[in-house]
Amino acid sequence: MTVTLASFFDELISNPVLFVTALLTLGVVLVNGWTDAPNAIATCVSTRSMRPHSAILMAAVFNFLGVLVMTSLNATVAQTVYRMVDFGGDSHEALIALCAALFAIVLWATAAWWFGIPTSESHALIAGISGAAIALQGGIAGINMDEWVKVLYGLALSVVLGFFMGFAAVRAIEHSCRRVDRKRAFGVFKNAQILGGACMAFMHGAQDGQKFMGVFLLGIFLSRGQGAVAEFVIPVWLIILCSAVMALGTSIGGYRIIKAVGMDMVKLQKHQGFAADLAAAFCLFIATVFGLPVSTTHTKTTAIMGVGAAKRLTSVNWNIVKEMASAWLLTFPGCGVIGFLMAFLFMKLF
Repeated sequence: MTVTLASFFDELISNPVLFVTALLTLGVVLVNGWTDAPNAIATCVSTRSMRPHSAILMAAVFNFLGVLVMTSLNATVAQTVYRMVDFGGDSHEALIALCAALFAIVLWATAAWWFGIPTSESHALIAGISGAAIALQGGIAGINMDEWVKVLYGLALSVVLGFFMGFAAVRAIEHSCRRVDRKRAFGVFKNAQILGGACMAFMHGAQDGQKFMGVFLLGIFLSRGQGAVAEFVIPVWLIILCSAVMALGTSIGGYRIIKAVGMDMVKLQKHQGFAADLAAAFCLFIATVFGLPVSTTHTKTTAIMGVGAAKRLTSVNWNIVKEMASAWLLTFPGCGVIGFLMAFLFMKLF
């Protein structure tokens, strides 16, 4: 099943609830580009391969391309997010619960940005809609565990594989370039770092864009009273809309997140930054191909930890790591509870 642009506009005009849902979803996409996308370019800024303004513009462009290209080729991540929760039953209440979840996600992400904490927008999305689905269905029946378990697989992939890929990538680069002139290598890795940042931004768009498009289509189907739609095709107009909004969010900037991830946690040289980007982009690509919704934040930060640990463990600022890990651990219960409470409140009020 798919949705044409003409039919969407007709429904948007005639259905105020759908208008609010679409607005909230795009708001979450914007906040994602604003708070989460800066992780992708943190290393190329911290190694001074690019100026922050130029890196943010580059990330905006490649976020757009990542959503556009990868979704056209493989939309399994969107399918996974769409199916992991049950918003069946009364479509009106389900749509209100979904709006409440999106509102909760915006609150969580904005608070994280304010404190400069690189929390996972992906996990906030999953936790928020899961909490709302539990409130709607009155229990754990709101969760489809066969699909939700893929989140746990993705979490293990992003943390474990991200760390060891970062460790292995920097060791391989240092071994292969051990006889290369340092000044020559400096220029090569400066350009390579820019390429790595572009790849990271591309894969961020590919992963996160799909998650939000799955939720966007859920809102459209619920507004039609079609809560049981099992299969769908993501329309091109939605790909363009979400990628453009994400790119806009990225262009607003996120220097606080860039500083926390790329500067405070580990002091990186250019070849190390390239290794971290290469490792993280590869992990995101694998996850996207297999339909696993992973966190760009987790993948990038653990890859940076792996790179730092390859030199020596003390190269990593473990106090910053502890702060990040605490934020990661709080995201699922914190945003899930907020989504649950907001959904419960919204259904009572509306």
